[in-house]
Amino acid sequence: MHSDAELSRDVAREAGQLLLELRASFGPIDDKAAANALRKQADRASHLFIMGRLGRARPDDAILSEEGKDNDERLSARRVWIVDPLDGTFEYGQGRADFAVHIALWEPEGSILSATTVDLPAQELTRSVLDVVGAPAPLPTDRPVRIVASRSRPPATLPRTVEILSRRLAEAGITDQGVEIIDVGSVGAKVNEIIAGRAEAYVHDTGFYEWDVAAPYGVAAHYGLVPSHVDGSPIMFNVMPPYVTDLVVSHPALVAHLRAALVEAAAS
Repeated sequence: MHSDAELSRDVAREAGQLLLELRASFGPIDDKAAANALRKQADRASHLFIMGRLGRARPDDAILSEEGKDNDERLSARRVWIVDPLDGTFEYGQGRADFAVHIALWEPEGSILSATTVDLPAQELTRSVLDVVGAPAPLPTDRPVRIVASRSRPPATLPRTVEILSRRLAEAGITDQGVEIIDVGSVGAKVNEIIAGRAEAYVHDTGFYEWDVAAPYGVAAHYGLVPSHVDGSPIMFNVMPPYVTDLVVSHPALVAHLRAALVEAAAS
């Protein structure tokens, strides 16, 4: 029998391969209508696959999926799987690699987020709580510190945050290379940029849903990063509606400076 973490990892990988095969076999994607048809078909196919696999393996657990019909019965469940069958749907339809499958398990008693997996099938990469990890690499001194943000909905105060954070890091003697913004698709892909050492933080303050956040949040914590709300408080899952107002994921050596910069930018 699979452990919860093994089940999460294996199902996410299998769903990821399904998404790759579907995209490869779909045919020409040469207009918006074709891309949207692919996205819709892929979302549904991955959802049905994951629901089937988790339902057979853990029939007593509740499942909250982006593509499923939500109800308040999950609020009294002992265990709730939080699933995004295809995060970064837009990027998937563009033929890009920065999309992901998210699977996480929330245990309300104890507020425990476990069995988290972010699978990045087009990058041939899976990030899981089963991974053996070390401490995050030091902050870079040969390039700017990088903050990942949404391409379409970045925080309005992010340019000001970058200015303030650049100043604070220079004054603290950490780096004089400044700070820059990069954009990536899926939340899971954004967190992977930090894990891979290509970025140091992710900031989002315009809201999204639990299935966007749960698996990347758990994987980030497993890899020694610091995920939280913008104000530093932990995110709670399995609420109604399943909405998350904001998220920061930071390299531990950056988090105090980043939070201070976000506060100062919001006040200015």
